[in-house]
Amino acid sequence: MQVELSPDKRYFSIGELAKAFDVNASLIRFWDKEFDILKPKKNAKGNRMFTQEDVKNLQLIYHLVKERGFTLEGAKTHLKEGQKKSLDKYEIINKLEGIKEQLLKIKDEL
Repeated sequence: MQVELSPDKRYFSIGELAKAFDVNASLIRFWDKEFDILKPKKNAKGNRMFTQEDVKNLQLIYHLVKERGFTLEGAKTHLKEGQKKSLDKYEIINKLEGIKEQLLKIKDEL
């Protein structure tokens, strides 16, 4: 899943992430409680502010749970066993999907 968020921004609100992932804010809040790899900061009001690293981890969680059909426990285990390897694979797949989209656009223009 390609999530379109500004790479220049340091923090994202839960609302921005919910919109980008096309899910309810409550799901992101739930994942925040369930997955230790998510570590959003909280502002003075107690609102969660997610970093770019949190966004990458959310993309990985989304991929495992929503796209690959992992259970929450299965996703947690998968992340603990090979978090770095999983993230690297996911980023490679994500980049390749972006390249594929660009190539298909070029093909359509020919």
